Parts: sequence; structure tokens; C-alpha cells
Amino acid sequence: MNDKLIARIITGISIFVLIVVVILQSKVLNIFPDKSTIPNWVFSLPKLNAIINGTCSVLLLLSLYFIKKKDISTHKKLNITTFILSSLFLVSYIIFHATGIKTAFGGTGPIRTVYYFILISHIILAAIVLPLVLFSFQKGLQMQVEKHRKLVRWSYPIWLYVTITGVVVYLMISPYYTF
Repeated sequence: MNDKLIARIITGISIFVLIVVVILQSKVLNIFPDKSTIPNWVFSLPKLNAIINGTCSVLLLLSLYFIKKKDISTHKKLNITTFILSSLFLVSYIIFHATGIKTAFGGTGPIRTVYYFILISHIILAAIVLPLVLFSFQKGLQMQVEKHRKLVRWSYPIWLYVTITGVVVYLMISPYYTF
């Protein structure tokens, strides 16, 4: 597969995921209009997502450690594992939000401002990071090391921030869950 086709596929996937997430956040799609029909396991998905994000944060830090030690094989395995977990997170996130379950932060005062700053930066950077990670993976798997390094300078800190803030957002909002 040539680079141009791969770039088109990555762009297409990134746009598709962004559109799906925007639709779900706007609550246009609701596959369970009656809350009583939502399977019980769906209500545990936010906690699962936080666990996945926390695990990804640790794996990303380990990945950095191993690449600094020049252990490319372990670095690659950790990144592939992190990518798979992040993909599972995305599926879980989509399932949860497709139910139409509403979540609202109930904090007041300065903590509310902090929460929304973290949430908004998390959402914006989560939208940006997917194509960056995919392009980073492409260059890394093709052993185009210099191009990979240039991309990772951006994708790595953003991906790490998104995984960490995913956990923070969950910890801040979970006391206000009404389900």
C-alpha cells in the first residue's frame, strides 16, 4: 500500500470517528430510548473506560522508558497493546453514549471551571490525537524512524494527556452519576 492511500484511509477513519462521536455527544442517536431497556453492564462502562485510560497512561510511560533504553521490540509491543486498548475504549465509549444516558457535572465554584477546562481540552485533543497516532504508527511500523520521531513529538504528549485526563474527568464526574 502506498503512502497516499494510507493517508486517505487514516483521514477517512479519523473523520468517521469524529462524526460518530459528535453525533453521540449531541444525543441525536439513542439506540435505547427507554432507559429501562439499557442492559445493566452498560452502566459500568465509564469505570471500565477510566481503567482502560489509566492502563494506557502507564503503558505509554513504559513505552517511552523502553525506547529511551533502545528496546524497540518492547516499545513496539507496548504501543500496539496501548493502541488496541484505546480502540476498545473507543468502542466502549460509543456504546455508552449511544444509549443516551445523560451525565452532568454537579460541582460548583472554581472546581466547575477546572472540570470544564480539563473536559474541553480532553475532548479537543482526543479529536486531534487519532490521526496523529495512526500516522505515527504507520511511520513506526514502516521503520521510517525520523518521520516517526517528528510525529511522536506531537502525538505522544497529546495521547498521554488524553489518557490521563480521561481518568481525571471520570473521577471528577462519577460522584454525580444518577444511574
